[in-house]
Amino acid sequence: MSNLAELRGNLASRIARPTLKILSRTGLKPDVLTFLGLAINIGAAYLVAVHRFLPAGILILLAGLLDLLDGALARFTKQTTQFGAILDSTTDRISEAALFCGLLVWYMSTGSDLGIVLVFAALIGSFLISYIRARAEALGLECQVGLFTRAERVIVLAAGLILDQVFIALCILVVFVYVTVAQRLLYLWRKTKDGGG
Repeated sequence: MSNLAELRGNLASRIARPTLKILSRTGLKPDVLTFLGLAINIGAAYLVAVHRFLPAGILILLAGLLDLLDGALARFTKQTTQFGAILDSTTDRISEAALFCGLLVWYMSTGSDLGIVLVFAALIGSFLISYIRARAEALGLECQVGLFTRAERVIVLAAGLILDQVFIALCILVVFVYVTVAQRLLYLWRKTKDGGG
């Protein structure tokens, strides 16, 4: 699983690298990208709520790119701060909650009880993944393992919207977010059991 985290990091670096020099010359602050990504996700959430899935999916991918670039730009321009990391994590949670709320509004309008349950299950599982990592790091333990980090969740949700297969995307999310929760808990249990924490 540590290899998977390393693979994600290398892939993200390759995607971001060509853009970083250009962005650094503009004097744009990383926090601006963070708030822009949040605004785009909130706009996408509204489009989801009113059943405009295709543009919503495209906007989610754009916001995901900005989410990738804000941290990379901060590191590239040596503007990383502890508050910046907290802000980025907070806006990620707000963005994710907004998107799931958009789906919830849409499913409520269709009267699909199963859809509503899936949205709640995916939202809770997604937040648990982030919570486990944050709690582990507060205890001095690194925890980046797992199949479905935020990047995978964004891609699956965006693909489901673009292809108009939201129900299938939610089913995939629900299964794999809880697989990831279990992976992280098992990883931390082993690490603390072996005296790592």
